[in-house]
Amino acid sequence: MSRRNIAAILAGGSGRRMGGEKPKQLLELAGRTVLERSVDAFDTHPDIDEVIIVSHPDYLTELTEMAARNGWKKVTHIVPGGAERYDSSLAAMQTVTDADANLLIHDAARPLVSAQVIRRVVTALQEHAAVGTALPVVDTLVTTDDSRILSTPDRSVFRRMQTPQGFHIETLRTAYRRALADPHFQATDDCGVVVNYLPEVAVVWVEGEERNRKLTYPEDLPLFERELTAG
Repeated sequence: MSRRNIAAILAGGSGRRMGGEKPKQLLELAGRTVLERSVDAFDTHPDIDEVIIVSHPDYLTELTEMAARNGWKKVTHIVPGGAERYDSSLAAMQTVTDADANLLIHDAARPLVSAQVIRRVVTALQEHAAVGTALPVVDTLVTTDDSRILSTPDRSVFRRMQTPQGFHIETLRTAYRRALADPHFQATDDCGVVVNYLPEVAVVWVEGEERNRKLTYPEDLPLFERELTAG
């Protein structure tokens, strides 16, 4: 029996680095919000069965109205996130009742994710329990102290992580149970939770795309708009 593919769009951040009044996922990008473009990518994708939006608690009403206005057919839940990114991942997991589902976790601040990238993750989940999206590192990497370059590691073994990241949900739940029992647990990435706390499970990666970058700073918006104009 094939697994249902559930996408969780994490929109719980405050966007402090953007410096505006609203979080970055609610900023306008070529006539629509960043969040609308991210949700659309999954709501319209034939491989995705259900979409969960994890919101900053202050914007639950606004996102509920947004969902109604857009007529999203696959959005089933809009739930509050927490103080840390992993709190939003936990909120998404707690919403899913299907113990055999696949859960794809995507940053709302990556509004240009393509259908091809989503399909790569879904396809890899047919054979693997944990899948990341990544790109090669093209710049030289160095290790440093306060003032000196100490070494130049082999960049060929490094990757830049993106989202979506996909999991058999029972795998991610097991990894988080172990992680939350660790008083020193910290995480900014769900694949990292599996790598660190469930090392017996292989985490594979599929190729991402340069346009699937994360909106981080105000000066990023014109770059994203040019990407949209270029198609």
